[in-house]
Amino acid sequence: MRTIRYRDALREAMVEEMERDDRVFLMGEEVGHYQGAYKVSEGMLDRFGEKRIIDTPIAEGGFAGVGIGAAMVGLRPIIEFMTWNFSAVAFDQILNNAAKLRQMSGGQFSCPIVFRGPNASARQVGSQHSHAMEHFYATIPGVKVVAPAYPADAKGLLKAAIRDDNPVLVMESETLYVVKGEVPDGDHVTPIGKANIVREGTDATIVAYSRMTHIAMEAAAELEKEGISVEVIDLLSLRPLDEDTIVQSVEKTHHCVVVHEGWPYGGVGAEVADRVQRLAFDSLDAPILRVTNFDVPMPYNAKLEQLCLPQTPRVVAAVKRSVQRDRA
Repeated sequence: MRTIRYRDALREAMVEEMERDDRVFLMGEEVGHYQGAYKVSEGMLDRFGEKRIIDTPIAEGGFAGVGIGAAMVGLRPIIEFMTWNFSAVAFDQILNNAAKLRQMSGGQFSCPIVFRGPNASARQVGSQHSHAMEHFYATIPGVKVVAPAYPADAKGLLKAAIRDDNPVLVMESETLYVVKGEVPDGDHVTPIGKANIVREGTDATIVAYSRMTHIAMEAAAELEKEGISVEVIDLLSLRPLDEDTIVQSVEKTHHCVVVHEGWPYGGVGAEVADRVQRLAFDSLDAPILRVTNFDVPMPYNAKLEQLCLPQTPRVVAAVKRSVQRDRA
């Protein structure tokens, strides 16, 4: 077990898989000579050379398509978007090619490709660079979507994604790249489709993922001071979704708050809320609540940006509203 940064865990995953399988390569903007926009691929060009660490033009639709073609003929590409905000111009490639190749070819083609990069807000990058894109992609049959919160899962999920024979979208967070955590030694692989209970509790369940898992943990610590025991579920995988772990927790705690970065209309939080009300309705003692971004384009102003995002006090308030309904 070692303590390393989130970005280093991602790099370890790619390096280990490229050494294990010579079909794996990395392609994207600034992944090579610049060492990666966020230094995730630092040192990899020197290690593997320009045939496997490929710098591309600023043309996400183009290199996403090249990667899909490479996957069709047996390679295993890792496509880095400098930010998932920029994947919007490659949406057609992911929606209509990567996701549908197996079905439209009657199983003659598979598409073992990974798309990865930072998702959602950073710090004052403006409304056009702060989108939480995961809910767009999680609606698409034929792809898998994961969003790790801790370094161990960043490494384990990326390794699982590279080995998967289907398109897997790895949603990272720029704000987590410097976060440190313990990562197991050896071939550490995290299964796709299984959530983690990162804190056990009895009074309420908070469901979160990516950076919001850290916010949920902070809220749980604050609520413990007031005698409220909160269970925190880190989803890890958004598609497929581990509804069993969520439902079992809600059956125990009888309260559910979902925390996700992104707008309140639709989204992963809405999907979680729908499944909980269908599968665990009789266990609920209060309505399911969601804590999300405000329903506005992201402000550039630093204080307004923080106001717009889910913060610990808003999560604490939501849990209190939920549990105090049946304590009044």
